Amino acid sequence: MGQRKGEIVEVTITDGVVNESVRRSQSEKIRRVEEHVARMMVQLDPSGPRRSTDATPERVARMFVRELTAGYYVDIEELFEAVYPNEGYDGMVVVHEIAINSMCEHHWLPIHGTAHVGYLPEDSVLGLSKVARVVEAYARRFQLQERLTKQIADAIEEHLTPKGVMVVIEAEHLCLTVRGAQKPGTITTTSAIRGAFTDTATGARDEFMRLIGK
Repeated sequence: MGQRKGEIVEVTITDGVVNESVRRSQSEKIRRVEEHVARMMVQLDPSGPRRSTDATPERVARMFVRELTAGYYVDIEELFEAVYPNEGYDGMVVVHEIAINSMCEHHWLPIHGTAHVGYLPEDSVLGLSKVARVVEAYARRFQLQERLTKQIADAIEEHLTPKGVMVVIEAEHLCLTVRGAQKPGTITTTSAIRGAFTDTATGARDEFMRLIGK
């Protein structure tokens, strides 16, 4: 059975087997995360509790549940209800410089960058704000940039069925810049190419790159 909109899933791992169960409310999820954050603070902050950090566990829990991982609870299909006839338009649609704020699933550190999304309409076009919302829905999760790029392209291809889709993401990973290799300013670029964009003879890929200034 698929997850219904608004449901929050608890995941447990027993002997290598992942088990999922549905929690009753978002507030219960926040309460559980708050408890874990409070335990982490005891271990990580040797200076002990103080007034300025009394509410930190709750603040962090609300941030993670309501903001940083909010994308898990977005109904992707619902975003594609804002589809309209293309009115005979046969050019490319490009929405670029879409701000991305995501979380590296390996270290739980931020990923900041921009997404550029383009597609060649078949019969329909998607409301422009919904393109940005699709990006946001997948970004607001624990992510890999490669997966994020693919998910955006796959969603547009599946629900809009255009002639082609191309997605390029450029992002800075704090897990690379503030820890580990510690290389500030390093940018990772990924792309996902579908349909007409895969045929270099059409020139669609070159036009997309030109339109996003690359």
